[in-house]
Amino acid sequence: MQIEVAPIAELPDGRGVLVEVGGERIAVFRSGDTVRAIGDRCSHAEASLAEGDFFDGEVECPRHGSPFDLTTGKPVALPATTPVAVYPATVEDGVVFLTIEGAS
Repeated sequence: MQIEVAPIAELPDGRGVLVEVGGERIAVFRSGDTVRAIGDRCSHAEASLAEGDFFDGEVECPRHGSPFDLTTGKPVALPATTPVAVYPATVEDGVVFLTIEGAS
């Protein structure tokens, strides 16, 4: 199901925001006209990835520094070893939508 998040102009460029949809915590990142979304909780330490540093298509966990690829959800370096969920994001008429399986 597609869920409306916000107009792209309202998302901060270059940092993450946390959204909650259907019980899911999702970290949304904007870089110019590109939006990526992954599960908000680091698979190693449960820290909020929306609060991490965002650069070059990755977000770094604020607790122990594991970077996660925003396209695949996979950790790029230790200590995290388990990927986080990835949520397809689209921008239609200036509005960001996420595809959430099972959301209502």
